[in-house]
Amino acid sequence: MNRPIFKRAHIAAGEKGLHRQVGWVHVLEITKISPYLSRGDLILSTGLWLKFEQERKEYLLQLIQSEAAGLCVEFGTSIDHIPADILKLADEHGFPIIVFDRPVRFVEITQDIHSYIINRQHQLLKDLENYSRKIQQLTLQSTDVSSILRLLHEYSSQQVAYISSLEHNQFYPSIEPEAAASISELYSREVEHRNLGSQESNIQAELDEGTTVLFQPVVIFGQVFSGVGIVTREQPTEAISLLLDYTVKAVATLLLRTQFLEDKMLRNQNGILQDLLSNRIHNEEQAQTSMGLRLLVKGQYLFIGGVMEIEHRSKNVAEERKEAGHQDIMVLLRSLLKKNNVPHLVMMKLNQIHVLCAKESITKDTERNLMLTLQTITEDTSRFATQQLEGVIIHAGFGKSRSKMIESSRCFEEAYQVIEVSRSVPQMNHCLFYDKLGVYQLLKAAPNEFLKSFVQDHLGTLIQYDEKHELQLLSTLKAYMNAFGSKLETAKSLYIHRQTLYNRLDKLEEILGEDWLLPHRRTSIEMALLAHDMLQHSR
Repeated sequence: MNRPIFKRAHIAAGEKGLHRQVGWVHVLEITKISPYLSRGDLILSTGLWLKFEQERKEYLLQLIQSEAAGLCVEFGTSIDHIPADILKLADEHGFPIIVFDRPVRFVEITQDIHSYIINRQHQLLKDLENYSRKIQQLTLQSTDVSSILRLLHEYSSQQVAYISSLEHNQFYPSIEPEAAASISELYSREVEHRNLGSQESNIQAELDEGTTVLFQPVVIFGQVFSGVGIVTREQPTEAISLLLDYTVKAVATLLLRTQFLEDKMLRNQNGILQDLLSNRIHNEEQAQTSMGLRLLVKGQYLFIGGVMEIEHRSKNVAEERKEAGHQDIMVLLRSLLKKNNVPHLVMMKLNQIHVLCAKESITKDTERNLMLTLQTITEDTSRFATQQLEGVIIHAGFGKSRSKMIESSRCFEEAYQVIEVSRSVPQMNHCLFYDKLGVYQLLKAAPNEFLKSFVQDHLGTLIQYDEKHELQLLSTLKAYMNAFGSKLETAKSLYIHRQTLYNRLDKLEEILGEDWLLPHRRTSIEMALLAHDMLQHSR
């Protein structure tokens, strides 16, 4: 409305929508206009369509539904007024109707606005190029995010916010603590817990009436660790979105560099973990202090140790790429633990990552919550490795929680057992915690030679008979035990006729003896079946 050519025009309706951005200008007189409209179009018309009472409302609704920027109507050629119902509809939807009281040359309006849009776009590209160059210089000069936020404020002229789960939040210019808390809470609610994957999409959220925050998450290794936001009372423009996009990429670069530097600085944790693994630390206070934990006057810490084993299934991957992948996994793991406020020690040894986590035991749910957190972190790390690294699979396990850090070597022993069971027993492949191993805790505690002897004693004759006659008696026995003795369910699971099952059960009784279903024999046979499966798959 500030353009010289619009000095002879006035707003007839929809004044609330004057903030709408104009993308292009079109002259449209036909009534079926939807196929020819795009969002942000400004429509010029002589108002010929207003003469048709049945179609004029439909015409305006098409403009509103297509999110056109507005409508310019010329008086004096086809019409000299706009009906009240049309003006009312435009006001209800905040859709601007601009009236020229006497005929104007539409070509002049089109040329004027198109020239303005093209020049503005050209200037925007120049500004963005300049911004990109400056922000690149800043990322090379420092690892401080504040200088980048200051530059974003300079170019956007808006309040800038940086919310992070890895470092302290920053606002430029500085704002009151209450306002900072409101923005942080909004980010936590609208952005932090969204499953965005690797997409860095803008998220617009309402802070209060008339104020919105345009957030863009900082995504590293497919995880959201922080976000940059612009607080505005206006509708965010394309320029703001592009500035935000450049900023987020620069922040991601700084954040990634900081995490890699931190990973190098924390390599001395290897010695602490190695001492714990070798039981060379005997003083609990010394152990906790070395982990950076404050000594508690009341209460205690819970410690859970685990192992992540990195398996490379692609044989043609160079050692350099393997090591780079290992480092990426380490940095992601540390970042996720830090994001979830889990104190930790991490050590890479060959293709295995040892991780020791601590949590102050405040409530009875502390252990359960820590286990859920570790499960989520493991799943996120494993997903990254599978999707982003060629032929990489992560096998993980965690031992039982303990109240003393100096007992953590037993956690790692248990973690190895979890990995062995999850890799060797198909139905246990999703087991992550030693507490969930059940009877396999007992089986893993027994030497393999003893287990082989146990299997031979209870199933040896059956296995030999099955190998010789191929009657699938062993699989029938497993199915029957799994179905808790239900013949109907067993036949269904094996896809065989019930009479065939009866014949096999008779043969099982003949081989195993008449007492094979008595409690003590049944338990021994079930244990032998589990041991046999575990031994078979661990070869």
